[in-house]
Amino acid sequence: MKTIHSPLAMTAWCKALRRERVVIGLVPTMGALHEGHRALIRAARLRCDALVVSIFVNPTQFAPTEDLATYPRRLTQDRALCRQEGVDACFEPTAAELYPEGFQTVVSVPLIARRWEGESRPHHFAGVATVVAKLFGIIRPDLALFGQKDYQQCAVVRQLVKDLHLDVRLLMRPTVRERDGLAMSSRNVFLSPEERRVAPVFYQALVAGRRAIERGLRDPGSVQSVMRKVLEEVRSIAVDYLAVCHPHSLEPLDRIDRHAVILGALRVGAVRLIDNVLAERKYR
Repeated sequence: MKTIHSPLAMTAWCKALRRERVVIGLVPTMGALHEGHRALIRAARLRCDALVVSIFVNPTQFAPTEDLATYPRRLTQDRALCRQEGVDACFEPTAAELYPEGFQTVVSVPLIARRWEGESRPHHFAGVATVVAKLFGIIRPDLALFGQKDYQQCAVVRQLVKDLHLDVRLLMRPTVRERDGLAMSSRNVFLSPEERRVAPVFYQALVAGRRAIERGLRDPGSVQSVMRKVLEEVRSIAVDYLAVCHPHSLEPLDRIDRHAVILGALRVGAVRLIDNVLAERKYR
């Protein structure tokens, strides 16, 4: 497995592969890899000839009050996981290499990014869109894989690719969960034992909302009430938002006709968690 730090070297390596008509896959990450990342890597490995995993804690998607300095970094373990899964190259640029002096371009996807995570973290998705656009430009992958846990991020990237006519196929893979339903996340390590014990109630609430929709409930407000009732039993949880949205535009629904995505964010103690489930009304 190659470890590449320079964007120019990464571009040159991929360019040589393309001359051989090699299919290049990309799994973009911020490191601290877990089983969710492993699932993405394995899915990508089946679909490409050469696989790149980028490991970069992107400073532009963190606000000054957020956890950039304390975000988990486990580069040795991350490389070991990548080797185990047959990754061909780890791309590990520094912030100075991706954002050199004089860098000023920002990519934004304002409509999809304005609500939910975008409202809670106003500059987050501009940072995401900018770094993803840079990775796509450097690597020029044929396909890139993202996890459903970051559903709004996937929607932002999908719109980015569509609007800029980028020649990359996107695949969103299902969220990988712990046995008790908690979505795997690099931030889970910050949960105390007691917080970790109660955190799965988040997924339980989302599932309750999904079941209500499947059984025919059409009013989003009533679905939200079902979920909040589940969460009210845990005092250490503070809800940021629970939303029933159109699965593509992410606009809140006035009425659930068929398909919906339930998006949520909450705090368990000091740790902020996001999650989502897709829902479909089975009875009209």
